[in-house]
Amino acid sequence: MIFRKRPSAIIKTLVVAAALAMPVAIAVSSAADARVGGGGSRGSRTWSAPPTTRTAPNAAQPMQRSITQPGATNPAAGAAASRGGFFNRPGMGMLGGLAAGFLGAGLFGMLFGGGLFSGLGSLSSIFGLVIQLALIYFVVRLAMSWWQRRNASAYASASAAPGPALAPDQGTLANARSGFGFGLGGGSNDAPLEIKPDDYDAFERLLGEVNDAWSNQDIARLHTLATPEMVSYFTQDLNANKERGVVNTVSSVKLLQGDLAEAWREGQTDYATVALRYALIDKTVEQATGKIVEGSDTPTEVTDVWTFTRRPGSGWEVSAIQFT
Repeated sequence: MIFRKRPSAIIKTLVVAAALAMPVAIAVSSAADARVGGGGSRGSRTWSAPPTTRTAPNAAQPMQRSITQPGATNPAAGAAASRGGFFNRPGMGMLGGLAAGFLGAGLFGMLFGGGLFSGLGSLSSIFGLVIQLALIYFVVRLAMSWWQRRNASAYASASAAPGPALAPDQGTLANARSGFGFGLGGGSNDAPLEIKPDDYDAFERLLGEVNDAWSNQDIARLHTLATPEMVSYFTQDLNANKERGVVNTVSSVKLLQGDLAEAWREGQTDYATVALRYALIDKTVEQATGKIVEGSDTPTEVTDVWTFTRRPGSGWEVSAIQFT
């Protein structure tokens, strides 16, 4: 009898360990990426990876949040839980929710004397439950994808088919004063979009001003610097920080190097995606005590890929941020 019970005990132990480890692993991954959450829109190129450059030789990661993403949360639909930080990720998502729910169900059964598998009957029923949840997840995702495609016209800007992407550093010149390269960006069916030194001055200015407005939790100012979509993400993250009782500040921002990844025009809207390497002091402190809980007072260097957009009669504003 002892030897018959041991495999069952081992299986239960492994399941408990896996259930405990999964949410922790997800939380660690989220914390590691707390520096930036990514997100925004790059017009018709939102889901195309920007070309690599000398400043950002590694490919930028895909958008974490976008109104053009099938199944993504509509930024106008309310704040989603996210970690603290300048551009923070949303919460653990569906995978974390499933893991937490599974763990909660098991521990609830244990607390009331039924064992980890109380109410499920056996290990095979757990696997059956997991399979059912997986099927439900894929069905819901397909439905959400169909719904997003059906309503994509409500969000998409007028656009033309993009032409070939500009190769890294193709046709660019060194700008010794600011560290930028500049030149013509790859275009669509319209004339190629020329990015001039004044444009790079605007990009550098926006880098500093957006960080400053974020640190001061100045939503009104962010509305003058970024698209409504990006401001909605900033607002979500600031609200999440308030719920955690923390404040994230970014200071001493200094551009070290930057170059153009690509620039194009869709209808009357201009886009420019730029790689930025800059120094900053990024820290998160407890609002009540002032204790640093993330980051430090030591300057660090980061590399991001920012996309800026401009419409007739207005200046450049931030429309997307991706990390590398």
